[in-house]
Amino acid sequence: MSTEARAREAICRLGASIFTRGLTFGSSGNLSVRLEDGWLMTPTNVALGELDPAGLSRLDAQGRLVAGPQPTKEAFLHRVMYEGRADAGAVVHLHSTHSVAVSCLADVDPEDVLPPITAYYVMRVGRLPLVPYFPPGDTRLAEAVRPLVGKHHAVLLANHGPVVAGTSLSAAAGAIEELEETARLHLLLRGHKVRTLTPAQVDELRARFG
Repeated sequence: MSTEARAREAICRLGASIFTRGLTFGSSGNLSVRLEDGWLMTPTNVALGELDPAGLSRLDAQGRLVAGPQPTKEAFLHRVMYEGRADAGAVVHLHSTHSVAVSCLADVDPEDVLPPITAYYVMRVGRLPLVPYFPPGDTRLAEAVRPLVGKHHAVLLANHGPVVAGTSLSAAAGAIEELEETARLHLLLRGHKVRTLTPAQVDELRARFG
């Protein structure tokens, strides 16, 4: 099986898993995998639980459609992540419930939205900046994300949801699921006195795991 064929299968498996577990709904959310000469992406108006390996969008390195159906209207977000991160092998964008809820809160730190509740959040996500709100499909969103991707592989779009790049599809999925779980914990703990990791503990994790 070719590298592209394996990537097609992996996108569909992950899409089905994400949809079945309720991490996205309807036709929301999108996945992509970088290839040597472009990337594969989920098409527009197709639920992640109903993906077909032969029915994915094939884009060139400049983000132009070369085969398959029209890609998601948020393809430009994936392009910005790939352009800004040479190590990015895949990008996952979800409208996962708890992450979206946090993106709507008025009292978060826009430079680092979620507190360091667990070591795994620090290791897999790190700092999470909040990107100002733009309507879905608005290319100004790409320009708002672009300055952040050199320092962050995960961003949270205000009133929208998270976008995460990873060295592989499994790495991107693992990070965005850790982000969603941390968002859930953050909401559960609101109103309680919380013992987060100390700055020294966070620094130790970053020094050890990057």
